[in-house]
Amino acid sequence: MKFIRNIFDKYKPLFEKGGKYEKFMPFFETFETFFFLPDHVTPAKGVQVRDAIDLKRLMFTVIIAMTPALVWGIWNIGYQHALATGETLDFWQQILIGLKVMLPIIIVSYVAGLGVEFIFAMRKGHSLHEGFLVTGLLIPMVVPPTIPLWQVALATVFAVLIGKEVFGGTGMNILNVALTARAFLYFAYPSQISGDVWVYLGDKAPVDGFTGGTPLAVINEASVSKAGSAVEALANTNTVLSADFYSFTNMFLGFIPGSIGETSTLMILLGALLLIATGVGSWKIMVSVFGGAYLTGLLFNSIGANEYMLLPAHYHLVIGGLAFGAVFMATDPVTAAQTEKGKWIYGILIGVLTVLIRVFNPAYPEGIMLAILLMNVFAPLIDFYVVQGNKKRRIKRATV
Repeated sequence: MKFIRNIFDKYKPLFEKGGKYEKFMPFFETFETFFFLPDHVTPAKGVQVRDAIDLKRLMFTVIIAMTPALVWGIWNIGYQHALATGETLDFWQQILIGLKVMLPIIIVSYVAGLGVEFIFAMRKGHSLHEGFLVTGLLIPMVVPPTIPLWQVALATVFAVLIGKEVFGGTGMNILNVALTARAFLYFAYPSQISGDVWVYLGDKAPVDGFTGGTPLAVINEASVSKAGSAVEALANTNTVLSADFYSFTNMFLGFIPGSIGETSTLMILLGALLLIATGVGSWKIMVSVFGGAYLTGLLFNSIGANEYMLLPAHYHLVIGGLAFGAVFMATDPVTAAQTEKGKWIYGILIGVLTVLIRVFNPAYPEGIMLAILLMNVFAPLIDFYVVQGNKKRRIKRATV
């Protein structure tokens, strides 16, 4: 590390005020703080809050928590490819196929997003914030492996510009940036983000009888066609591979097609444990999202007007992106509710809305994305009324 430090010290004068590359100082500071702590000194006077956590450590903690779901998603791309084509591939061959698909998506996401952020950093004259470290990885994890790379670039630029920079940059946005990118893709290019496009087939044809539909698509089709119960529809799909391909266990573990990072609820929960243990993610939001979705599922089970309503409530927790959204999206410290009571309300409403959208919107069986974005908008209002309620109770006690 001393060798790297010497390199930075040697070239730093060129980027400082009066140097040849003064206007590129944000670039230099960004790379310097990536390797080393900033050399800013805390003022000696005044009250200071001293803590070991900063934005960089927070972002890297989230990335580490995302790693199990990311690695599983990479492997699952190769695994689904092998199932779809009937090839016999070992673990490392499946990983290699997954990397060939996933790495270009990650690279495009970071290049497009950081490009926009660098431009704004230079215009504002400050160093690049670490916020996009997580966003740049979240975007590839919430899209299918077959997504065109140019769409990833376009969605990322749109999300950073409209979802973040127009509000003032890192820490000022009201919408989750990664979900903004996914929402843009869904409404602008629905055929590439939904339907039977979730399995990477490469240049080979799928085996006879194989379907690449996600569990949500299968359940929605069963509800619309009224051809049987949702559970039966799942059991009768992809029987060419196995009768339990879409069993609850398989969906929980993640042996199913879907967006790259959302398939394995188990891997997502491992990341959730790290976020909770480090205090980076709010367990109240996570629990309330799952609880709101489960209770809403139970309510619809009692009504039972269609097959989607009759889907066992616990199935809602392992299909689609609910788990991934609850752990990594809803807990975004910038766009989520900040008050303790508000976190419960915010999370419960996300869970409720997710199931409501799934059940009542046949054209869009997944609901976690729209539910989180909608509650992002209402999070400040929730906090406002929670704070006002606390004030009224305190005034009442003081009066008494």
